[in-house]
Amino acid sequence: MKTLSQTPRIRQTPFSERVEEAGVKAYTVYNHMLLPTVFRTPHEDYKHLKSAVQVWDVSVERQVELVGPDAARLIQMTTPRDLSRMQNDQCYYIPNVNQFGGIMNDPVAIRLDDDRYWVSLADSDMLFYYMGLAAGFSLDVEVFEPDVHPLAVQGPLANQLIERVFGQDIVDTRFFRHKTIEFNGQKMIIARSGWSLQGGFEIYMEGWYNGIPLWDTLFEAGKDLDVYAGCPNGIERIEGGMLSYGSDMTMAHTPFDCGLGKFVHFEGAAECLGMEALADADQHAREICPIEIEGPPIGTPARPWRVIGENGTYAGRIASCAHSPDFQANVAIGMIEQDFISPDMNLTVFCEDETEGRACKIVEKFWLR
Repeated sequence: MKTLSQTPRIRQTPFSERVEEAGVKAYTVYNHMLLPTVFRTPHEDYKHLKSAVQVWDVSVERQVELVGPDAARLIQMTTPRDLSRMQNDQCYYIPNVNQFGGIMNDPVAIRLDDDRYWVSLADSDMLFYYMGLAAGFSLDVEVFEPDVHPLAVQGPLANQLIERVFGQDIVDTRFFRHKTIEFNGQKMIIARSGWSLQGGFEIYMEGWYNGIPLWDTLFEAGKDLDVYAGCPNGIERIEGGMLSYGSDMTMAHTPFDCGLGKFVHFEGAAECLGMEALADADQHAREICPIEIEGPPIGTPARPWRVIGENGTYAGRIASCAHSPDFQANVAIGMIEQDFISPDMNLTVFCEDETEGRACKIVEKFWLR
């Protein structure tokens, strides 16, 4: 297996030392940093995530900080979701779109104060877009990447671990709300959020000096909970229909294509630069669909797989797939053209390195939602 040459352009995190000691087996590059993808095996990591508690180094979720009188205006320019009612302790999922309505990122916005936000990014260089808009529109706002490194605690036992370290008040935090905690003399933001369906929290640690102490404290407190170093699990997130930017959706897709039409608020988010294009967009051209693929277990695509209909016509693409141990099936997320969206439609997917196509079908709903 080829290895990745480490350079300063691929940044380490405050938790990298402990991630290595925990036996990480594979990484991907995400926002110019290393994101762990496997510790034991994908299936073992998946089963453990669903039964215990894991600590994830997700420092790759880089933040864009917006602070100043025009911070609210700037963030609204990038998203069709109305942010006018957002409170200072809230987190909002916000599709970022360009002037053509294409999705550029799907971050979580965190409102820290009336004129201060963090935008917690998926994998794309949105920092430069925010900077460009601020300069181009002469906005009174500072835009920069703060020295913030998220650490996630995920799994059905996450509440117990967080209660032991930070108290019941933090456990009582509502979904997509955040509170301030203090650890080792340092204040940090902790939100009830995370990229899994198992539930948990994300701790937004500023700076490096508490990285190892925070990691070690969580592991010491969770010994009897079988706490383990983990990472976002491809099988679990596909089962739940959680979309991955750059794979399931790209700049070629609108929020309507991705099942995110509920976040397009034509009246409340009129300042969004893509709103005119979204008003003219075909809201039913294609749609994200849950797919079951027949045949032996298969992994996720290295490049999107073509899906065709009965008459040989292009029907869509699949960019995420995994074999689910719980359902004993190949589950996938597909972007399917409208004419082919039916559970009764006979579809064929052409997987890489396979000479013949596999039968696949749309299922009525995502597996675990």
